[in-house]
Amino acid sequence: MFIFCTLFDSKYLDKGIALYESLCSVEADFKLYVFAFDQTAYEVLKSQNFEKMRLVSLQEFETDQMLKVKQERSAAEYCWTCTPITIDYVLREYNEPHCTYLDADLYFFASPKVLIQELQEAKKSVIITEHRFPLSEQEQMMERAGKYCVQFNTFLNDEQGKEILETWKEQCLDWCFYTPNGERMGDQKYLETWTTDYSCVHELQHLGGGVAPWNISQYTLLDEEKKLLLYNESSFSLVFYHFQNIRYLPLDLVNLRSGTKDRKLKNAIYRPYLKHIEMIRAMLQKEYQLVFSIKKSYYQNPILRFIQNYIMPFKVTSLSDIVSLKKLRKSK
Repeated sequence: MFIFCTLFDSKYLDKGIALYESLCSVEADFKLYVFAFDQTAYEVLKSQNFEKMRLVSLQEFETDQMLKVKQERSAAEYCWTCTPITIDYVLREYNEPHCTYLDADLYFFASPKVLIQELQEAKKSVIITEHRFPLSEQEQMMERAGKYCVQFNTFLNDEQGKEILETWKEQCLDWCFYTPNGERMGDQKYLETWTTDYSCVHELQHLGGGVAPWNISQYTLLDEEKKLLLYNESSFSLVFYHFQNIRYLPLDLVNLRSGTKDRKLKNAIYRPYLKHIEMIRAMLQKEYQLVFSIKKSYYQNPILRFIQNYIMPFKVTSLSDIVSLKKLRKSK
């Protein structure tokens, strides 16, 4: 059985449910531990009674040390702080043999089995995933965000895996802010030295794990139905996509901020996800009167928060990134 964990609050309920249901559609044998970061999320998920989901409330999870740093960090920064703590909690409290952390805005198009098999074949204890930035942007983007993305990270419940996890926990509790400074950035840049400091860490090789707006420009669509992509001369199946940049706009419009001008490629990936999200939002509004905000910000600084909430969503690099939800709902 595959063991996963994720964390999100009610603002991400639509994405978190989409993540869970996408896993259900591609893999039968899994368990997803969800750390509900507010009471609304916990109550909604509990009432839905998802068969393969195990809920953990903040009351069960948070310690005095966590509550102290929570006061000093934005909501996003606190979530990043908690990433290694959630993995550790699953391994320690539930004694699971392994656990893979998933960002809540991931969506699976194929079973993650092929990704986790890499860890078994490499005989390692930890999987980390590269951003795989395009070469033209690699140096600049790695300086800002780091080589690795905390989005799909597997830890075995063994001595080596727990050693790395414990160090990462302490680092994130000490410092975890949205303040790129060359050495640290949220929870991510701590991973930079893992492959040199530890012999048990495996870099994910399958290109289908970790396709995202920051690297999609390198890929070409070969088969829309099978989600088969091409990189140079190598073809691969899309396993999961990281829908990190989507911004909802007024007038029922969405700015995909997809990172590609390839209309066929973005339609093949984004349209199924957006339609699924719309179905979930309709259910949440009907059953729980939940309406989702178009705002999204990582900053504590009020000026930077204003820019990220009210200006950046309207930044458009490709006209085909603007999608009408009204038309999408009517389409087959």
